[in-house]
Amino acid sequence: MSSLIHKVVVVGGVAGGASAATRLRRICEKVSIVLFEKGKNPSFANCGMPYFLGGQIASRDSLIVTGVDTLKKRYNIDVRVETEVIKIDRANKQVICKAKESEYSENYDKLVLSTGAEPIIPPWEGINNPLIHILRSLEDMDKIKQHIVPGKKGVIIGGGFIGCEVAEAITHAGVNVSIIELLDQIMPPMDKEMVQPLMEDYKASGVNLLLKEKCVKFGEGENGTVNVHLESGKVVNADFVLLSVGVKPENKLAVESGLKVGPRGGIVINENCQTSDPDIYACGDNTEIEDFVLKNRTQIPLAGIANRQGRIAVNHMFGKTPDSFRGAQGTSIMGGFNYTIAGTGASEKSLQRVGYTTYEKVYTPVNDHAGYYPGAKRMILKLIFDTSKENYGKILGAQIVGEHNGIANRINAIAMAIQGGMTVFDLEESELAYSPQYGSAKDPVNMIGFIASGLLRGEQRMVHIPEVLANRDQYALVDVRTPREFQSGHFEGAIHIPIEQLREKISELPKDKTIVTYCKIGMRGYMAQRILNENGLENVKNLAGGFETFEKLFK
Repeated sequence: MSSLIHKVVVVGGVAGGASAATRLRRICEKVSIVLFEKGKNPSFANCGMPYFLGGQIASRDSLIVTGVDTLKKRYNIDVRVETEVIKIDRANKQVICKAKESEYSENYDKLVLSTGAEPIIPPWEGINNPLIHILRSLEDMDKIKQHIVPGKKGVIIGGGFIGCEVAEAITHAGVNVSIIELLDQIMPPMDKEMVQPLMEDYKASGVNLLLKEKCVKFGEGENGTVNVHLESGKVVNADFVLLSVGVKPENKLAVESGLKVGPRGGIVINENCQTSDPDIYACGDNTEIEDFVLKNRTQIPLAGIANRQGRIAVNHMFGKTPDSFRGAQGTSIMGGFNYTIAGTGASEKSLQRVGYTTYEKVYTPVNDHAGYYPGAKRMILKLIFDTSKENYGKILGAQIVGEHNGIANRINAIAMAIQGGMTVFDLEESELAYSPQYGSAKDPVNMIGFIASGLLRGEQRMVHIPEVLANRDQYALVDVRTPREFQSGHFEGAIHIPIEQLREKISELPKDKTIVTYCKIGMRGYMAQRILNENGLENVKNLAGGFETFEKLFK
């Protein structure tokens, strides 16, 4: 195959296109490579832009991953910046390009489309106000940077990854920030209860969260400001606005050239990243891909996915060792002020959305490292797994929220477990690095595996907090913590019996309700449940995640 390829054209740089072009050069020195980028920078760290705005990254130049000169001299790539590809002529295998006022054509043997995604810009009245910005390029970043002055008021419309990252970064720089979000939570991909500590973190750090609010128009404010009008009637005044309501695939070239696209506009590709035209590949945020867990078609705009696709496209193009795109599970992480949230695989809401019913979930609050070593931080893990006979215990997804330390390590371990098709029983046996300052002999990943496995074996009989709260009269809550813990906070009406006294007080427990034992994190509650089960009380369940999970996620 490679002997027939003399020239490859790559449209778009950044993650996917730049990865494809540089991988191509590493495996073939003779092929001609032309990289078109309509912006000024073919390879830059767009994920770092929020932190340049906030001053955490001091140098703008540090966001340039691979400059034009490096691509030209080191990789011998013909890089043409500020040049837009405006048409694909598939019949003649050429692209039509526009640079300044001139147009010309460029032939190709193989074509790679890495046009990315473009911000959604709703047709709201006043949307063209120069104080309203998007954040896609370094030039966009430069415009916003001019507003980052202590005491200025910034409104961010949309509480997803970019909106939240920018809000945190520029709050540190002294900007007064409001986030307007249509849903009842920020970070929509995550399950709501897991986002709750993060939202409290943002509010405590001075960010004004306006949830379940919809922007309808913009108007002129006093002293050169802009007013953001909400459907509720509220008006929020700002010195500048960032639109961050989502992205859509930049698919104009694909659509106009007749390539197949999905219902949401993503370019349809196969496992080799080929489009419906076998000589045209696509990678990055412009593609429709397979969800690794749910096996449906989706779009996940993450840089790591784009990089993988760029490499896979080139490997297939040149007949390298069989290499295919396995799908994406959306592994992601975001740091707030004092809390970090991370996820991988399916969320509970995504399972419910597709009607997936054969699953269960468990929670555990835990330290990031051994509690006796100074500086331990708390995190809460949520693990979702299959309960069907065919996929018994198979891990479907996980989310973690907590103070910053150690969360990336754990979500990455579970992400790899999902990639390997592992089960919760495998997590029990996972051998993970341990030293007191980094973890515990029973790592949080092991712990969540113990709990999930115990549930499937029938040893852990659990009830989830929302179920208890919604049907309080059906349950008798038994708090098995110490008197001091009980006095610091407990469920109203709970019976307090410290676990050490439980065996001798079994006769005092009610017989007409389901008994729910609980402690701080679920471990003593589980022990109490087993004590009661072994002493003949069958109608007993342990409260999933314990009182700490209630206080942090559901209160």
